[in-house]
Amino acid sequence: MLSRRTFFKAAGVSAAVAAASASFPKEMLAWAEPLRAPQPGGPILLNSNENPYGPFPSVLAMGNPFQDANRYPDHHSERIAERLAALCKVASECVVTGCGSTEILRVAANAFTGPGRKLVTASPTFEALEHYARVVHAETVRVPLAADFSHDLGAMLKAAGNDTGLVYICNPNNPTGNVTPRSDIEDFIKKLPKTTYVLIDEAYHDFVPASPDYASFIDRPINDDRVITARTFSKIYGMAGLRLGYAVATPSTARLLQEQKLEDSLNALVTRAALIALDDTAGHHQARQRNAADRDEFMRQVTARKLTAIPSAANFVMVETGRPIRDLIGQFRQNNVAIGRPFPPFETYARISLGKPDEMKEFWRVLDLLPSVQ
Repeated sequence: MLSRRTFFKAAGVSAAVAAASASFPKEMLAWAEPLRAPQPGGPILLNSNENPYGPFPSVLAMGNPFQDANRYPDHHSERIAERLAALCKVASECVVTGCGSTEILRVAANAFTGPGRKLVTASPTFEALEHYARVVHAETVRVPLAADFSHDLGAMLKAAGNDTGLVYICNPNNPTGNVTPRSDIEDFIKKLPKTTYVLIDEAYHDFVPASPDYASFIDRPINDDRVITARTFSKIYGMAGLRLGYAVATPSTARLLQEQKLEDSLNALVTRAALIALDDTAGHHQARQRNAADRDEFMRQVTARKLTAIPSAANFVMVETGRPIRDLIGQFRQNNVAIGRPFPPFETYARISLGKPDEMKEFWRVLDLLPSVQ
């Protein structure tokens, strides 16, 4: 199964990607990630919104990684679900875990879309759910973002008729990194058809600075059967390669998701690592503060170069470069730096994942070498 952030691999594994899903648009596969090489000497990876610092030190210090590898992971799965339920202040039957939040998106597509049950999504946004909806033969309606790059909820509401099974809202949005106000989303949900579910993807929740415009639907639930909130351990916890995500929903909706899950989709290693990470509040605070500092420094560099960036509440920033993005990607690749792929219709915007300070220094060095745009 493809992970949340590795749809687009390098030429060396592009055949495997094609085999995994013939539904991926060819224009996306054309911008496959460059082949990964071990550091040092490998490309600087600023293209997949990963946490460059890796898991918390407490996770890295855990004991034998192969403990219980000879046993089925049922017990570990139950423990992590119970721990997440306690964290989210819900009953354990409200939590659905998955092999990355990608599995959550897949089971939601299976449960709530299909022939005659369409998906409504923003454009651009994270595309995995659209791919999974296509597999079950659901129509997808893409609604362009508003002028301020937030979800155009008015236009999405017009697109969502009684035949809409699911609406997808990524908040903060990927690739733009900005937040759609909580009050607007609540008002939108109230106006939707009663048979339409809403999946709110909070993959980047932990990076959002305090703001009156933002409140998580897990931290401040509205007790609506139609609302599903997804989270992941890939970002703040630095476990993108281990694969663990989860959803929180009402018990009846969680059961519909559970019916579509792969049995035993979690492994013992990731659940043990996650339990340690959840107990490491100091590590979480440090990761959050570090990302905020890296993001602030990035914006200072943007301002110094008189560039324009979309205000970000995530671990990446989308920058208006004034250059065709396809050319820019190629120029960075030639300098051993990978940046985000194209996100039409933003043909001159580059999505830059925040790396470590030395990696960002190299990014700016390469950008400053490129011919200026008049």
